[in-house]
Amino acid sequence: MIEPWLYPVLTGVAFVTGFIDAIAGGGGLIMMPALLVSGVPPLFALGTNKLQSMCGTFVAMRNYAAKGLIEWRPNLPTALVVFAGAVSGALLVQHVEARTLALVIPLLLLANAVYILVSPRMSDEDAHQRVSASGYAPLGGVIGLYDGFFGPGTGSFFTSTLVALRGYGLTRATALTKFFNWISNVAAVLLFAIGGKVLWLLGLNMAVGAMAGGWLGSHAAMRHGAKLIRPLLVTASIAMTGRLLWGYLSA
Repeated sequence: MIEPWLYPVLTGVAFVTGFIDAIAGGGGLIMMPALLVSGVPPLFALGTNKLQSMCGTFVAMRNYAAKGLIEWRPNLPTALVVFAGAVSGALLVQHVEARTLALVIPLLLLANAVYILVSPRMSDEDAHQRVSASGYAPLGGVIGLYDGFFGPGTGSFFTSTLVALRGYGLTRATALTKFFNWISNVAAVLLFAIGGKVLWLLGLNMAVGAMAGGWLGSHAAMRHGAKLIRPLLVTASIAMTGRLLWGYLSA
């Protein structure tokens, strides 16, 4: 049973995480501990977090799309693969221990932060793409599977690989990331809902905060571009690395 006073508190936390997610991702590493500390069982915390994240990501995605920053048609096949991957991950997490991922993912996040720091491609200028949209789809599916299974760092992985492999500028990569993130969130919410692992009243309250944060965060990212997105991506990646390693070592 969630104490009534926790509803506005968690909605406030969702606002902060929605803002962060709209720009750099990583809000789940704030939201998940907040839910767990509030007494929400782990699988319910995952499902409820996906619900509020889905709503916040939708608002951010809509804002980016309104500015013409998302190419829908060439990326629809990848979105379908992301959806399938997220469904698989959400099924898997309900039956598999996540401890191995808790060690591997921090190392990937650290490598991701280093790449963002040193790569000259991390700007708002589009570059030559190394793989086509269809060539990127399998990697998108793997990231989607990871998002359905575990989640933290998904946005960073999508953004950095879209810049490195698809040649997108950082702001356009962030915009497309929100589309893929939203697709994977929808898949995860469907699976958790079918399994009865979503606290709907709490999740919808939190969604209000997440949507407000997503609206502000996406507008800030579009206004300031790579000057804002790049340092936040690095900060989020390093923070997630430390948080996940701490959780692994203290378990």
